[in-house]
Amino acid sequence: MLIMTDMEGVAGMINHDDWVVPGGRYYEDGKKLLTMETNAAIEGFAAGGANEFIVVDGHGYGGINHLLLDARARFMRGPYHGNYYSMLDASFDAIAWIGQHAKAGTPFAQMAHTGWFNVIDYTINGTSVGEFGQLALCGASLGIRSIFGAGDEAFAIEAAALVEGIETVSVKRGLMPGSGDEFNTEGYKERNNGAIHLHPETARGRIREGAERAARRFIENREQFALLRAKAPFRREIRFRSDGTKAAYTLRDEHPDSIIRLLGGKLVNAHIQ
Repeated sequence: MLIMTDMEGVAGMINHDDWVVPGGRYYEDGKKLLTMETNAAIEGFAAGGANEFIVVDGHGYGGINHLLLDARARFMRGPYHGNYYSMLDASFDAIAWIGQHAKAGTPFAQMAHTGWFNVIDYTINGTSVGEFGQLALCGASLGIRSIFGAGDEAFAIEAAALVEGIETVSVKRGLMPGSGDEFNTEGYKERNNGAIHLHPETARGRIREGAERAARRFIENREQFALLRAKAPFRREIRFRSDGTKAAYTLRDEHPDSIIRLLGGKLVNAHIQ
């Protein structure tokens, strides 16, 4: 099982600049909180029958304290040969997400973004996806099922809407309505820091329980978890908001047969408007 981790969706991450970036006052505490949520998931998956775990540190700055990570897990951190999604191969049975945030533009989502706060929307073949959806699509192209996700409530709703049958756990709820499309990058980053959080111990208990349910369901019948499909050719469109002195723009790109190469590769044949 591949366990993808991020920081912004973890219970107790109060804001971006203090908790999830190096130099932030509570960055090391944030790494501990993420690692403990990841450990809770591993406990649950193991109780449900899973026996092999690779934990990917998917937070750009780094979010896992590997010294505190459950000893049953192997730890993966890039750079990767080829591209970010080259971590995947058909040997994985399932993917799970811990600490995942909602996609850019999601109402009532804390620290929502897609890649970075300069993105307004990111679509694949016309379907809006965030970081969760991108990896779920790449996994599905190899037959790997998305079975579990923990993060804020808006992410849980997003994941359930994209992948039928996925088990989700919500550990907090964002407070800001609306998409925020009218904001520039810095303004959008600041607007979505508010949330109501579960206590971290309560969150970890729910993650443990949800992970165990997901593992038991997967072992019982993996087809309970739908594969997120897209058909070739694969086309993406990324709409960017203004950022400092850089004006808003839209990027369009495509690949004839590989969604993994499209999402993780260089922007070949890209069109910028």
